[in-house]
Amino acid sequence: MSEHPEGLLGQGGSGGQSGGHPGGHPGGHPGGHPGGDQGAAAKHAGFQRSYETGTAPWDIGRPQPAMVELEVDGDIGHRVLEVGCGRGALSLYLAEHGHDVVGVDVAPAAIEAATRMAEERGLRARFVVADVLCAAGGGFPDIGPAFDTVVDVGFFHSLSDGERPQLLVALDRLLPPGGVYRFLCFSDKVPGEWGPRRISEREIRETFTSPDWNVFEVRESRLETNVEQMREIPAWLVGVERVAD
Repeated sequence: MSEHPEGLLGQGGSGGQSGGHPGGHPGGHPGGHPGGDQGAAAKHAGFQRSYETGTAPWDIGRPQPAMVELEVDGDIGHRVLEVGCGRGALSLYLAEHGHDVVGVDVAPAAIEAATRMAEERGLRARFVVADVLCAAGGGFPDIGPAFDTVVDVGFFHSLSDGERPQLLVALDRLLPPGGVYRFLCFSDKVPGEWGPRRISEREIRETFTSPDWNVFEVRESRLETNVEQMREIPAWLVGVERVAD
């Protein structure tokens, strides 16, 4: 494992391009959604290597506490899609607590590990190699009916400015009116410039300015990592509802 945070969480800073992230999704999908390119393919390969070598800093082996709190408080619906699910710690936790869960990630190694753990624990969570942004262009696998909740740890902050509208289209197709998108992302209060881009509350609200969406919560939270120098990182815990037609 690298001794430097930059090497662990990727390059990013506060610019408009995506970087590494503690959630499993590198942005872009080769041959899939319109943002796919050689750069995206390289990032996909990088995340695949992280899972193959066990060096993914966001892979803490358990669900993020902030997401556990949401489940305990009854804020996650029955049918759940996790985007950038990695090895599936959150998806498996939700399945254990009675949710119907599908997890997607672009890294086959992560999906293989998640599927294996689900089988070993006798859980009915389903895991699929896919990029949720492909849903914006119809290139997403058939994973059943619409979801009550989409959850995401570290996916949103991996998106470039140009990919955010694609996410909205994808969510529109995956969530029915009344469905909720819950995500945990890097905050602009994270010091330094290493790792993913920092996200401000204003950026979050500006992304969902369409009347089709209602940002009902943006609160300060924490992201945990397995990196000794930065076990906890300032984050935003966000709730966005798709407004009824």
